[in-house]
Parts: sequence; structure tokens; C-alpha cells
Amino acid sequence: MTLPSAAQQIMYANLRGLVENRGDTVSTLKVEKRTKNQIYLMGGADYRIAADNNPGLCKYLKSRCYAVQIDTSLYVNCKKMRYKRYRLGLWYAPAMWVKGKVYFCAQPVGQAATSTMTPGAAAKLGGEVGDAINASGLANARVYYELNPETGKSEFVGKERMLQLLERYPELKAEFEKETSESAQVVGRYLRALALEK
Repeated sequence: MTLPSAAQQIMYANLRGLVENRGDTVSTLKVEKRTKNQIYLMGGADYRIAADNNPGLCKYLKSRCYAVQIDTSLYVNCKKMRYKRYRLGLWYAPAMWVKGKVYFCAQPVGQAATSTMTPGAAAKLGGEVGDAINASGLANARVYYELNPETGKSEFVGKERMLQLLERYPELKAEFEKETSESAQVVGRYLRALALEK
């Protein structure tokens, strides 16, 4: 599935460019939602951003570009993102600005992966086969990470971090405390609500 992209398109070469909103404007990018099969087989994030008939720009987008903004949608290149020592893979993850920081939605890795799996499912199967089955379950799972605009480091947005973010918003915080999941669906709903708060 290819999404139409006739709107303003900006490529950011690095974190500083993203923070200062200094990027290169282009008009030839297309955003392609990757299928579950592509993600299972090759890993990586949810979106592929490419430029038709321009292999040089495609190569730049895949390996060197830091982020792309198309109209109001922001995508960060997961190849540039790390959570602790783990790489988040190739391609682009959807992102949003909330209170001066970037939050992006990607596959759980490392500690984020273990906290999103149910304890029973994580321990049932061992060995390479068990690891593969557990990993395939994570191919569908998504969590949010917070990108610090000063350091460029990513941190998992779990229950503890979300409660810190909602500290000044008692109604949202009370609602969030009732939640039992740290999935992107739940955390994203509260991040979007937080972005609308003054």
C-alpha cells in the first residue's frame, strides 16, 4: 500500500536538523506501509520511504537520512535509533513531537521486549525454535520510545515513564493508572492527549 505524498516533504540529515527544523525540501518521496510478511522476513520498522527513479536518493533515505516529515506526519529512520545497545532495525517508524521531545513507535527490543511479553509466553519454549517463535510474536508488537533531542538517546516509554509525563495532568494520570498494558496502542493514546494539553 502506497500513501499519496503530494504535500510538503522535508528530509532531515541529523538530529540537530530535526530539532532546529532545518532540512531539505523535496517533492518526490513516497511512503509505503510494509506488510507483516516483509517485517517477519526482513525485520525493521513499519514504513519504507523511497524516491521513484532516483537510486541515489533512495540509498540516502535508507542509510543516512535521520528523519522525514511529510505534511504533518513525522517518520524517524530506525537505522539511526538505538535503545541501550540494541539497534531498532531498518526503515522508518512513525513519530510525533510531544512537549519538546520526539516519541516514535517501533518494535520492542531488549528490556522493552521482555516487559511487553507475558511472563508465561516468554518462558515456555527454549532454544532457537523458541526464540524464533517468541521473536515472531514481537514482530506485531509495538512500543513507544522517547528520543532525547539533546543526546540522541532513546528510552523505552513504559508505565513508569508515562506516569512521570502525566504528573501535571491528574485526570489523564488517573486514567492511565488503570491501564494494564505498555503497548503502543495504549501509550500512544496518552501521548496524543498530552500533545493536545497546553
